[in-house]
Amino acid sequence: MTTTLRAAVGEFLGSAGLAAVVIGSGIAAQRLSPTDVGLQLFENAFATALGLAVLIVVFATVSGSHFNPVVTIVDVVLHRRPWSIVAVYLPVQVIGCIVGAVLANLMFAEPAVEWSTKDRSGWNLLLAEVVATAGLILLIFALARTRRSHLAGPAVGAYIGAAYFFTSSTSFANPAITIGRMFSDTFAGIAPTSALPFIGAQLVGALLGWVVVRWLVPEQSAESSSTQPATSR
Repeated sequence: MTTTLRAAVGEFLGSAGLAAVVIGSGIAAQRLSPTDVGLQLFENAFATALGLAVLIVVFATVSGSHFNPVVTIVDVVLHRRPWSIVAVYLPVQVIGCIVGAVLANLMFAEPAVEWSTKDRSGWNLLLAEVVATAGLILLIFALARTRRSHLAGPAVGAYIGAAYFFTSSTSFANPAITIGRMFSDTFAGIAPTSALPFIGAQLVGALLGWVVVRWLVPEQSAESSSTQPATSR
């Protein structure tokens, strides 16, 4: 198996696993705590934080554990990698998240595909997505550019777990998972009409994060290979 194909498979499996963790734990939370939304959110956040950390560790040396289009794009821009990486990674990240959503639905005996009806509109939610994504980009690339990429798993898991609560949007911070979550009409879902504004806010957040990283951490580290750990929910 070529290095590029291996990396693409790693991104697909990691993205699918991430969507399955996010959506599956959301369904489980709904069923375990049907009358307590706060507890549902905690259960969803806790499982996602742990699952994401594990996935990053597993696939870090395979694909870099991006699982997120904005992470891939910023990685290419910051480290001047060929744009062909984007052409390979973005499709498998999106397809992986869709497959993971379908898998989660099936594991809990939900319809394999059911468009979410969960409205997530409002300027405050979009602002939260800008903040969540900018913070994620800053975290990932501050670690990468200071030769601490080995901390990405627990650090990113902890950040996303916390961001479930300190952002009003529950911190999607990932266009691929946003698309995947449209396919499940459950706790973690997002209505298709809300998804495009979320993705726009995430792109703005990624741009802001990129600017801050370049300003605060100007020195590039020796760890600039395409398998450098960097990821998101």
